[in-house]
Amino acid sequence: RPYVDYLVSEQNVKNIFVNGTTGEGLSLSIQERKQLAEEWVRQGKDKLDHVIVHVGALSLPESQDLARHAAAIGASGIAVIAPFFFKPTNKDELVAFLQKVASEASGVPFYYYHIPPLTGVKIRVEELLDGIREQIPTFQGVKFSDTDLLDLAQCINKNESEQFAFLYGVDEQLLGALAVGANGAVGSTYNYLGRKTNLMLQAFAKPDHALAQKYQFLIGEFLNFVIKLGFGVAQTKAVMTFVSGIPMGPPRPPLVNASEEFIAKAKAKLDNHFVQLQSGNILKS
Repeated sequence: RPYVDYLVSEQNVKNIFVNGTTGEGLSLSIQERKQLAEEWVRQGKDKLDHVIVHVGALSLPESQDLARHAAAIGASGIAVIAPFFFKPTNKDELVAFLQKVASEASGVPFYYYHIPPLTGVKIRVEELLDGIREQIPTFQGVKFSDTDLLDLAQCINKNESEQFAFLYGVDEQLLGALAVGANGAVGSTYNYLGRKTNLMLQAFAKPDHALAQKYQFLIGEFLNFVIKLGFGVAQTKAVMTFVSGIPMGPPRPPLVNASEEFIAKAKAKLDNHFVQLQSGNILKS
């Protein structure tokens, strides 16, 4: 509950993607994933607008089990990552896997979680979407966590009438994705930069592109700084802990805790960024 309250009141974030990459979903047991999904839905009742649960797994029966569970607890949607040990080699194989999971939660909006840097599955989403609703009637959109903006743009251009949700997942490039038509975002930095990112979204919608660009540059400057220090799930947990005051706990092995040096440098950089983001300079366009 403190996590939900923090996101809603402090970051103006009201939509949650559970058991994804930052949540280490694929490092958790099936029972742990169910418990987390249940708690997010329960604690978010009347506070969160959407709780989308990632139910992807290497095992099809496990993924189907998680999909049935998400439907039973009232999740707003489910998402599935491509299997990444024995990988699908073409669109038909991937769609067949996704369809078998989606069919277990027939009344729940379904999202494909596209993250080729981690899965190694590089089937273009433009190709995947061709005729997708005929095979997966509940298909709602894509969590697009890749830097290939050409693929994203082609997806949006070719599927304008479908009203799919294109949720961009590379935080430091969100403004570029918005420019080609992305209509949402899912990312780890919104845990602690959600309010600032919302200001960027508002500036883009006005439209005040110069102001939106300033916000993106400042957010990107922080991310560029921590990436050079070594930035991953463990480091994200550390940043979220010192920003929110809510202990996020250690990562699951083989990941290791963020170093004290990283925490000190990241905190100093972020404190300075908050000053810049709140200063009069950034508010001038």
